[in-house]
Order: sequence, then structure tokens, then C-alpha cells
Amino acid sequence: MRLTSKGRYAVMAMADLALHGGSDRAVPLQEVARRQEISLSYLEQLFARMRKAGLVSGVRGPGGGYRLAKAANETTVAAIIEAVNEPIKATRCDEASTKSCLGRQGRCIAHGLWAEMGARIQHFLAAVTLADVLEQRFDGDARVAAE
Repeated sequence: MRLTSKGRYAVMAMADLALHGGSDRAVPLQEVARRQEISLSYLEQLFARMRKAGLVSGVRGPGGGYRLAKAANETTVAAIIEAVNEPIKATRCDEASTKSCLGRQGRCIAHGLWAEMGARIQHFLAAVTLADVLEQRFDGDARVAAE
């Protein structure tokens, strides 16, 4: 499985937003772009998608920018990646199709392996919040099992 720059940059930018403003203070995208070394125009595209998904809210005018729509401990990495239309899956198969990865009928011989790996990655990312990223705490699986 490969996570593209779209998903990586979205998570980096949201973690920066959580660190420097959270849901209390609006942070200009120019500041996030500078700190994270990401193109401002690329960030604007990502934040438009995240705003549409309800992850951030925009503030206009002087002192404007973006802030988290929810607390950092309520925003998961999976939600961020999903908001920017980054699929979290390890198979090449189209789940809605009966064709295999190679275009034949049925699934490829390793489909179950890749599907399970993708499900575990999804489960892990759904258990990790922005607060966890800031605290470098990635034992989210244990937290989900305890709930």
C-alpha cells in the first residue's frame, strides 16, 4: 500500500493546525505552508476538501485562516485521509467488481491477504487522533480494544 503526498500532506497540515491553533484560534494557511514546506495552492485544495468534510472551519478577515472543527482528540487520521479522497486499501481490485486484480473473473490469489492488511491499516488509522500524532502516541489499537 502506498500513501500519496495528498494524504501525507493533509495529515501534516492538520497536525500543524492542531498544534498552533486547534479549535480555538484560526491559523493562516500561509503559516502552515511555510512551517510544513508545502505549496500554499496545494494546501488550499486540501483544506477545501477538509472543510467540505467538516474537519475544519474557515475564518475570514484579519486574523483569519482555518481552525479545527472538532478537538484534536476527536479527529482521526483516517477521517483526514478519507476527506482528501485518499483510499486506504491495499488491493488493486475494485471491490464492487467480480474481476480480479488482473482483469479475470474471481479474485487474485493473494486478495484475502491484501484485503486483511488494508483493513488493519484502516483500523489503526481510525484509532489514531491528531492528539495522538502530536504526542507521538501510536498505541491506538490498544485504546480501541479497551473501549
